[in-house]
Amino acid sequence: MAIKDWPADDRPREKLLRRGPSALTDAELLAIFLRTGTPGKSAVDLARELLDHFGSLKALLSADQQRFCQGHGLGDAKYAQLQAVMEMAKRHFKESLQRGDALRSPDITRAYLSAQLRGYSYEVFACLFLDNQNRVIQLTELFRGTIDAASVYPREVAKLALHHNAAAVIFAHNHPSGIAEPSPSDKYITEKLKQGLALFDIRVLDHFIIGDGEPYSFAEHGLI
Repeated sequence: MAIKDWPADDRPREKLLRRGPSALTDAELLAIFLRTGTPGKSAVDLARELLDHFGSLKALLSADQQRFCQGHGLGDAKYAQLQAVMEMAKRHFKESLQRGDALRSPDITRAYLSAQLRGYSYEVFACLFLDNQNRVIQLTELFRGTIDAASVYPREVAKLALHHNAAAVIFAHNHPSGIAEPSPSDKYITEKLKQGLALFDIRVLDHFIIGDGEPYSFAEHGLI
């Protein structure tokens, strides 16, 4: 049965308009993006098939062009469309944190950092530099690769913070495994950076770990 013949309450688009996007499943959200199915399959059926094929929504969204286009019903046009949507989301959150706006919403900060870091297949360590009124100056990717005590240099972080005249920072790095839990090395690095920046009266407000679900906040867990 085509989606247009479904009861109104079950149609993804109508459900989104009535109840909001958070009420939809991954397959229903993907079906709205796909717009149409294939012969014998509705857009929701195709979406479920694609999620099974890729393993998860995250894996589908982070797939490179070649692998993405191998999915049934997908192609270069869909890949370009998806990349445009994801980039618009990043820019939306970035505009919400432009310099001149005080950092009042932890939820916006989480969303912005997640949008920036979640798609990488390798670890990226980034720093959000803030002024003395907690207004955003800049987000900078500092280190890439395996993030451990040997690869994160407090001196380089302090140099950049002083260059930006930052009064505070928020750190963030991703876990490609999807598990947003701090390792002993993560805790050690955070404490090492906190102590190093304290010499210059620069505060460390938080350190977020970006995984598949809700980002892990060091501050909320009493680790800063």
